[in-house]
Amino acid sequence: MSKMMRRTALAGLVAAPFVARADSYPSKAIRMVVPFAPGGTTDLLGRIAAEHLQNAWGANVVVENKSGAGGNIGADAVAKAAPDGYTLLLGTVGTAVTNQFLYKKMPYDTATAFAPVALFGEVANVLAVHKGVPVNTAKEYVEYCKKQGPGKVSFGSPAIGGTGHLAMEYFQSLAGFKVEHIVYRGSSLVLQDLLAGNIPSTMDNLPPYLPHINTGALKALGVSSSKRWFALPDVPTIAEQGFDGFDAAPWWYVAAPAGTPRGIVAKLSAELVKGGKLEATIKKIRDAGASDLIGTDVELTEHIKKETVKWKKVVEAAGLQPQ
Repeated sequence: MSKMMRRTALAGLVAAPFVARADSYPSKAIRMVVPFAPGGTTDLLGRIAAEHLQNAWGANVVVENKSGAGGNIGADAVAKAAPDGYTLLLGTVGTAVTNQFLYKKMPYDTATAFAPVALFGEVANVLAVHKGVPVNTAKEYVEYCKKQGPGKVSFGSPAIGGTGHLAMEYFQSLAGFKVEHIVYRGSSLVLQDLLAGNIPSTMDNLPPYLPHINTGALKALGVSSSKRWFALPDVPTIAEQGFDGFDAAPWWYVAAPAGTPRGIVAKLSAELVKGGKLEATIKKIRDAGASDLIGTDVELTEHIKKETVKWKKVVEAAGLQPQ
């Protein structure tokens, strides 16, 4: 046997187990780790993704909630799991991008701990004000805040470094104004004070505010997504109101531990993208308060790169220190 033939045979022996594993995958139960408590949008999306995989492949897909540290505890459990495709993460923009800039100690290396699998949804933040605030658009809000003076107008959000807070920091840096951040323990408390007129404005995930926008108790000035939101088609994006390029929609994705065989990642990605584009799945995602931002492992990889550059700049410009 020639050297070339021996090399080819050896390469075949090395590659064979990985091909076989991808071909026979899945052959046992899959664990989908959701790094937040049951009942929230992240949990609902994890269950939607798990349900599709289970229905498509006939394998048992078990959702496991492991909350804490902004998603880091659940994400770390996946990062340290065997890279065989049987432990997956339904992660957030926090676990993929922003947490690394907000936590002094990360339990995993954000850039190297995971194999991206698929994008699986997004949610708009809404810039909303109490009905008594004399503005009706995002542009008018900026002008109003500038006229009142730096820090004279406040906005509420449920967390320092949360998606609403970071979206407002991004908006301030883009539009050149400054507001005071009032931090609450949850969106329900932000909403309570906003409805009472104790704070004039918020930038926060849209779903809890939607019913009150529809009744006229609150005014939606703009949404943070790159396109208009399906549930508020008459409310323009912030970007289309003269703030080009503004896109601050939190998003979700599926990932596997780094080192998961490429064939398994590709198989998972193809199935999740296929499932995410089904009308029935889109309805479930929208019923959960999110929208269908679906993308392959390659598209997710590029998305993470772009979002990392963007949010690193926002955090630095805002002077936020890791805690």
